[in-house]
Amino acid sequence: MCEFNKVGEIMNRGLDKISSPTDFKHYNVEQLKILSQEIRDFLLTSVSQTGGHLGSNLGVVELTLALHYCFDSPQDKLIWDVGHQAYVHKIVTGRKDLFSTLRQLDGLSGFPKTSESCHDVFNTGHSSTSISAGLGFAKARDLAKEKYSVISIIGDGSLTGGMAFEALNNAGQGNTNLIVILNDNQMSISQNVGGLSQYLSELRAEPIYLEIKDDVEQLLNKIPGIGPSLVRTVGKAKGGIKYLLVPGILFEELGFTYLGPIDGHDLPSLINVFKRAKKMKGPVFIHVKTIKGKGYQPAEVKPCGYHGIGPFQLETGRPLITTKKETYSDVFGKTMVQLGKKDHKLVAITAAMPEGTGLQLFAKTYPERFFDVGIAEQHAVTFAAGLAAGGYKPVVAIYSSFLQRSYDQIIHDVCLQNLPVVFAIDRAGIVGADGETHQGIFDLSYLSHIPNLTVMAPKNKSELVEMLTFATNFNGPIAIRYPRGAASEISTEVDTPIVYGQGEMLYIGKSVGIIAIGAMVDIGRQVVENLKKYGIQASLFNARFVKPIDEKQIADMATRHDYLFSLEDNLVSGGFGMKVMETLIKYKMSHIPFHPFGFFDQFIEQGSPDELYQKYQLDANSITEQIITQYEQVKGKVANG
Repeated sequence: MCEFNKVGEIMNRGLDKISSPTDFKHYNVEQLKILSQEIRDFLLTSVSQTGGHLGSNLGVVELTLALHYCFDSPQDKLIWDVGHQAYVHKIVTGRKDLFSTLRQLDGLSGFPKTSESCHDVFNTGHSSTSISAGLGFAKARDLAKEKYSVISIIGDGSLTGGMAFEALNNAGQGNTNLIVILNDNQMSISQNVGGLSQYLSELRAEPIYLEIKDDVEQLLNKIPGIGPSLVRTVGKAKGGIKYLLVPGILFEELGFTYLGPIDGHDLPSLINVFKRAKKMKGPVFIHVKTIKGKGYQPAEVKPCGYHGIGPFQLETGRPLITTKKETYSDVFGKTMVQLGKKDHKLVAITAAMPEGTGLQLFAKTYPERFFDVGIAEQHAVTFAAGLAAGGYKPVVAIYSSFLQRSYDQIIHDVCLQNLPVVFAIDRAGIVGADGETHQGIFDLSYLSHIPNLTVMAPKNKSELVEMLTFATNFNGPIAIRYPRGAASEISTEVDTPIVYGQGEMLYIGKSVGIIAIGAMVDIGRQVVENLKKYGIQASLFNARFVKPIDEKQIADMATRHDYLFSLEDNLVSGGFGMKVMETLIKYKMSHIPFHPFGFFDQFIEQGSPDELYQKYQLDANSITEQIITQYEQVKGKVANG
């Protein structure tokens, strides 16, 4: 049950007066505490209606207020890693009244967005980037001889990403003023794993370094004659007393001054530490401990379930919209368990997303063959390559937009060696409310030109099962991409077995030929039915393979139809439509009128999938209208020719 703070309810009018951080700079600590509760109440009420990233934001209320209290945004630069936890930042920087539009088409973004506010100084959506960006800002400041603070806020889950350590290593080499704040809630989306997570767990049990360090320095300074000199000597002594006093020795050795761990819900402690850090020279690392879902019991008990959530009943935490339909992730997960039972060489890898990818059941059933590597997609791919070279059959389950981060490893470590690694690419195509940073509209383009890599996409859930079975028995790198959400159960009159490099003809018509891939096959089926109403009999071909594409069938369709169309939920540039065009050129059929349907050279904003398909004219009705218009133009030219 959610119990709202009565004082917060009475003072709710106070939050309405906050349009910028300057509005609470004069508050005392007690007033800030009341404001904290007001913000939590507002977050719960608002997100329960719109959905969004709840748990992470409930956990950073005091942290965010303390940051804006001690620093002057936008002159001082606050850079939020990933951005899941930026709602509070948005509330206190003038965007509270937009929260009813959160993650909706043309509404408030769920992530920091420079086009939305001057307080959002850097776009974020993927993890482990804030320290690199922060160091860039800090160097730009120094080159321009300006004076402002740069603060990078990163979660302990994001800190497992190699890029974060590359940035820490770089930042620690000099005396650049940069503040890095570790928001340590022991969670990313799922439970954190790995050596770093264990290290941070040990730090959490240590006494607060600030208090110990101050006490020791005061004690040593009191020694007559030699005290100050002894403090300086101890400070320089590598391997000396520092190792006994500094719980964050890892970060100290990287070149940072480590402060913490600090209670991330204790406003006086946060304000004190931030004010001290602001005066320090060189890079500073502040370790802050927070509770994901703080103040709302359901979110505290089940933080994974409230990381990203749809509209829910505030009193119980139960979702308002429930569906019993299987998702593609569910189908993938169940199939992996079945395949794992038959093949003891099959292993599964995820990058901090066991629940999101559907692998939690495999992890429970075959724990010794399941590997969660944390937020480390590059490592996940090369790790899989090593497993494959060692005689195992790795399946790497990663979201489409996150797989982009391991592009070099796919080429260099997997495909160049022609290793049998299966890429299960979830959230392909339009994802929806997460917007530009999460839409999976690039994978067909960045994968289909890599030598040795086979690329497939299923039309429905049964075809995903068949493709995954085929892929785990394939002796080479292979990728299967499928969308987010309910798995299509639409069956067709034709349902042929998977044969390498071959698609299937679902409907045979005249004049118009439609070649579709993956989720667009279902839209193609609707288009065929629509065209019948206008007296146009269309063929529909389920390509199945993007690479190798079924050249013979496409060439045959070109000889039998007046106009060809391709359908894909990917960028047209470099995508499936371009593969069809290359085939027509290869078979000297480029004179056949052809039009690719897909997304054209742009990033796709947030909105529901249906809204976005309509906006970009990729829904069945829009495609039908365009086909009719273009087909009639071709017929007119032929008649006049």
